Amino acid sequence: MDKIVVRGGNKLEGEVNISSAKNSVLPIIAASILSGDKCVIDNAPMLEDVNVIGEILKSISAKVDINRDNNKIIIDTSSIANCEPDSELVKKMRASFLLMGPMMSRFGSFKISLPGGCNIGTRPIDLHLKGFTALGAKVTIGHGYVKGVADRLIGNNIYLDFPSVGATENLMMAAVMAEGETTIENAAAEPEIEDLGKFLNEIGANVIGAGTDTVRIIGVKKLKGTTHRPIYDRIEAGTFMASAAITRSKIKINGVIEEHLKPIIAKLTEMGVDIKIEGESAIVDATKELKPIDIKTMPYPGFPTDMQAQIMAILCSVKGTSVITETIFENRFMHVSEMKRLGCNIKIDGRSAVIEGVDNLTGTQVKATDLRAGAALILCGLIAEGCTEVTDIYHVDRGYVKIEDKFKNLGADIKRTN
Repeated sequence: MDKIVVRGGNKLEGEVNISSAKNSVLPIIAASILSGDKCVIDNAPMLEDVNVIGEILKSISAKVDINRDNNKIIIDTSSIANCEPDSELVKKMRASFLLMGPMMSRFGSFKISLPGGCNIGTRPIDLHLKGFTALGAKVTIGHGYVKGVADRLIGNNIYLDFPSVGATENLMMAAVMAEGETTIENAAAEPEIEDLGKFLNEIGANVIGAGTDTVRIIGVKKLKGTTHRPIYDRIEAGTFMASAAITRSKIKINGVIEEHLKPIIAKLTEMGVDIKIEGESAIVDATKELKPIDIKTMPYPGFPTDMQAQIMAILCSVKGTSVITETIFENRFMHVSEMKRLGCNIKIDGRSAVIEGVDNLTGTQVKATDLRAGAALILCGLIAEGCTEVTDIYHVDRGYVKIEDKFKNLGADIKRTN
């Protein structure tokens, strides 16, 4: 099994190009089911999750061509023959549940194995299912499967108890061909949802307000194909900003949408990092002394839970006491025990982590417990004395395109090995 080996101590310099957002591309690939036509995704990130969802679509007889030479995905969903994707593939990735909404909308039914994904906490799909029920579907769970059936979907007002990203996306897709108008209140407002709304409108849907807390969908009868270029990955951009901070370096990051990164930029600036935005690039200068800070993860536009581990890595190297409170996922401190193996001083108190900065980290073998934890451990390895081996790196490959090559181009001593 692959691992990433980092020898710490190198300053970073130069430029890095950010890939398109995994969390945009996956729901867009699922939404291509709705078109019943050919859809093209340009500048797609060549990630393991993209490969898996492509195979899932193939399992229901869609044609999927993932071209790694030009980062293009061509999907033809005109030949889909059933609404029960391969259960073993579905179990590999939680985002598989995003097929429920489009299959229900286009075919009036779905049957899908309960999906898998990173073990960062309970992420129930009850909000998705209650929304489908509100649209007129009959939903049942049993024998490891979720089934939905509807003679027709009818628009309705849906209030989400929590601004769930997945539920917002699934219900948007389910409602695009429902009769009448659907309103989703307390909707998640992440940039990736706005991007999905743009894609849906490009294929002929009528979606208003995607990316705000109230989304209106006016049902249409027919959809079509399109070509779409997803937004840049704000979490990858934030991770490379964090890499400059932890190594006290200055780098340029290309593929930055300032509006999407405001909470990350605000906290890094509070820490003492100088960030200048030039168009869609950011100059990140962390060569001054950094200060401890407190952070609470919140739904967008609050500080993203997907950056919590990476910021913790920086704070382990900053003199003084910092506190991170995790409000989204109850198991998202699994990386703490691995960071302690590198010499980090972290204490967990309920949903908060108290971090005391230390002078040095020392390399050892650590395990990526989930996607962002793996990225954070690589960041720690960039400054740890000696050699750090990050195992179970398949988690990292789910969300970062050739992360070791990008760090190597910035001057890190890093390699992938078996």
